[in-house]
Amino acid sequence: MSGKKKERIFAASAGRGRHRVHAAVQILGKDILLSVWGGTMPHIGSVSVTQPRPGMTKPEKRSATSSVYNFTGHKDEAAARFCAEKIAAACDKKTVAVAGIHIDNASKADIAAIMRNIDTLCTHMLKKLRVSQ
Repeated sequence: MSGKKKERIFAASAGRGRHRVHAAVQILGKDILLSVWGGTMPHIGSVSVTQPRPGMTKPEKRSATSSVYNFTGHKDEAAARFCAEKIAAACDKKTVAVAGIHIDNASKADIAAIMRNIDTLCTHMLKKLRVSQ
């Protein structure tokens, strides 16, 4: 095979301290596998299986639909779903995201900070994915 081999695994981080989040993306053929973790105790809390599709009100705009599994007692769905849908729609690829972010006694401000960092993290990952395609 000639030419430069494209990188198939990427990593990035966003935020500071207990609000810092991390992601690793692996390209598996035509699909994307994403892991998102952070806080004070990373774990696997939720899994989002996401399919890109045309937008319902604007078919020319890409969107995505997800099925999510939450492990008992875990509330990581927002992070898993947000990342999977953003990446699947932007890349037009099936995407599976696994997320686990934990902060003891998280306040609404903590959760908002984590979600802002997740958004930044996904933006970083999309830049890396677009370069590799």
